[in-house]
Amino acid sequence: MTEGSISRKIIFFAIPLFIGNLFQQLYNTADSLIVGNFLGSNALAAVSSSGNLIFLMVGFINGIALGAGVVIARYYGAKNKEYLQKAIHTTVAFGLAAGLALTAIGMFLAPKILVLMGTPSEVLPQSIEYFRIYFAGSLGFVMYNIFVGILQSVGDSRHPLIYLIVSSCINVVLDIFFIAGLGMGVGAAALATAISQFASAIFCMIHLMRTKEEYRLQISKIGFDGLMMKQIIQNGVPSGFQNSVISIANVFVQTNINAFGKMAMAGCGSYSKIEGFAFLPVTCFTMALTTFVSQNLGAKQYDRAKKGARFGILCSIVIAELIGVLIYVAAPTLIAAFNGDPEVVHYGVMQARTIALFYFLLAFSHCIAAVLRGSGHAAVPMIVMLCVWCLFRVSYITVAVHYIPDIRVIFWAYPLTWSISSVIFLYLFLRGRWVYGFEKKR
Repeated sequence: MTEGSISRKIIFFAIPLFIGNLFQQLYNTADSLIVGNFLGSNALAAVSSSGNLIFLMVGFINGIALGAGVVIARYYGAKNKEYLQKAIHTTVAFGLAAGLALTAIGMFLAPKILVLMGTPSEVLPQSIEYFRIYFAGSLGFVMYNIFVGILQSVGDSRHPLIYLIVSSCINVVLDIFFIAGLGMGVGAAALATAISQFASAIFCMIHLMRTKEEYRLQISKIGFDGLMMKQIIQNGVPSGFQNSVISIANVFVQTNINAFGKMAMAGCGSYSKIEGFAFLPVTCFTMALTTFVSQNLGAKQYDRAKKGARFGILCSIVIAELIGVLIYVAAPTLIAAFNGDPEVVHYGVMQARTIALFYFLLAFSHCIAAVLRGSGHAAVPMIVMLCVWCLFRVSYITVAVHYIPDIRVIFWAYPLTWSISSVIFLYLFLRGRWVYGFEKKR
């Protein structure tokens, strides 16, 4: 990432990420497609309401892992092998502890949160079944994210792609076998996901243990280094907190959607699967930008970091908006693929055509946040997201729905808060202190 053509480096790093995330989104969507068509609207609603709560439970840990990736990328860019090794093995130790903790916390708290979210009684038993099985496999998806974060931070996005494709195929095959073949219930979708995540985590671990590069993983070295853990927490806690507050706001949004009934849950849940495809260019370019900026600032190549940031932001917003236009036009067909009930389609299309044309704002906000995170200023996007995507979004919905009890009021919360955060992030980016602040720290 510190040498050669900037556009070529970012694009060739982002393409495997894009393809990998595409496969991940496809197998997430396969869960809903198979459940919706074989088990009905109640089961679809149970699975569809899962996204925000799952992200609430795992978002903080993934944020810490993201902070670890920034530290690893910085030492990799600086060619400091000793600290690179300490950072990697401390990150793995954290992942093991966090995965076990999340298993216990998720299985205990998820049912209680579902009740607090106002999940309809006819959907609640299946939702609880889905969540408990999903969180029983917490260690698998936590370690997968940890290992992938290590590989991506050193510029390797190809191997995670290969392992993700394999695990995606495992997930889809198991979904069909468990649900369509054996006639199992909604928990089978969670079981298939857990098995596939464990498989991909094992593949990544084996690769890291076999590589001859300086980022090789050795089981005997796994443990906590105090200084390194401090750096990981300093970079990761703001990102983790940011993920958590966003997911708390989205759980609040889901709670308000639940009040409109199971058809609204199913329709909006179907849309969320489709929206995941729009988020693909955002995800791959944010990961690429965080790695690119962190490595180049670690190597003291400040102008290169700025040029790469501008290129990645432009690519992300253009691709995200093109996908948004496509979703806006094709929304009825896309939603109906999950469940043909006219009321389910109505809610899904309504949400799609309210939000889809504003994807460029979502992409812009996340890309600037990634740049700031890669430069070691993770607290800045955390504060912006907390104030705008959490506090303002929740306040707006609370007041607006009270006076206008229309579900479209909830949908408009997203474009509105994306617009506000984009203006703030544009100002912060143009000031340029994310580069010069890092230089002064050095």
